[in-house]
Amino acid sequence: MAGETLPTRGECNCFAVRSAARHVTQFYDQFLAPTGLRTTQFSVLARLKRKGPLAINRLAEEMVMDRTTLGRNILPLERDGLIAIEPNESDRRSKELRLTKAGEKRFQAAMKQWSRAQAQFESTFGTRRAADLRTMLRAVAAIEFIAADERRA
Repeated sequence: MAGETLPTRGECNCFAVRSAARHVTQFYDQFLAPTGLRTTQFSVLARLKRKGPLAINRLAEEMVMDRTTLGRNILPLERDGLIAIEPNESDRRSKELRLTKAGEKRFQAAMKQWSRAQAQFESTFGTRRAADLRTMLRAVAAIEFIAADERRA
């Protein structure tokens, strides 16, 4: 460790992305708070609204989350009757999530709040910069990173 130069927080890609993600999440959470949803829960409802019923593993994959993290986020949604978790019709061992009527109603209310957050974000950050940011972040999410120890194998 002696002689190594530690990176500053301005040099670490991971720190920069995670800090920005937390900052933006907190911003959107403030807007969604009146609906009783957090940003991740809103994203689950939005994905189910867009795609229809999904297997838990498929939803986790699409949201770039591990199944355990997704599980923590769907428990309150199930408890509040916003989603239903049922056996998959084609594979009874697999669980499938679907939006309920109550979930649809809550999602519609949350969409109004999300739209307000989105408009304020773009007004503050700039519409073009926000679009460019989304494009860059989608590109980052699409990259298959290989761990250093896997490259040596």
